[in-house]
Amino acid sequence: MTSDQVLSVASQEFEKAVAHLKDEFNRLQLGRANPSLVENVHVEIYGAVQPLKAVASISVPEPRTLMIAPWDRSTLAAIEKGIVGSGLGLNPVNDGIVVRINIPALTQERRADLTKVVKKLSEEARIGVRTARQDAQNGLKAMEAKSEITEDDLRGSTKNLQDNVDVINKKIDELAKQKEQDIMTV
Repeated sequence: MTSDQVLSVASQEFEKAVAHLKDEFNRLQLGRANPSLVENVHVEIYGAVQPLKAVASISVPEPRTLMIAPWDRSTLAAIEKGIVGSGLGLNPVNDGIVVRINIPALTQERRADLTKVVKKLSEEARIGVRTARQDAQNGLKAMEAKSEITEDDLRGSTKNLQDNVDVINKKIDELAKQKEQDIMTV
């Protein structure tokens, strides 16, 4: 493995951390309906646990309402149970044909809680980036110890790695700032 390959692997890990952060941000409840809020809720159907998006269609008929239409109506109770047990604080209503979820308006207190969640999620992303950086640094140091790269190559690669980390951390900060603005906007 070359130093460029080590840096490439680290960059891929950085991008995974950012993609995961974006996915987590999409799941945050912001007072408006969004299918990504529930699409990965785990539902136990037919003896197997599956994501909700695999067993039903999720639509947004109104700005604050999610409608979940299962492929098989006998699974309505399991879908309702999965949503209640997901910890999202949503109250599904089963009408025998579809499950409807009304998304409540955000209170100021809930907005403050969500900004704390945003900070926590962005810090978790930064931790993932730091872990990937440390793995790359360890790989580079091991390569230098085996005389696969020179000390100058190690310094240059470490500098490139830190530059990439700085760019990714700035991107994480921008995403978090944007999400906090979305949350605090009434």
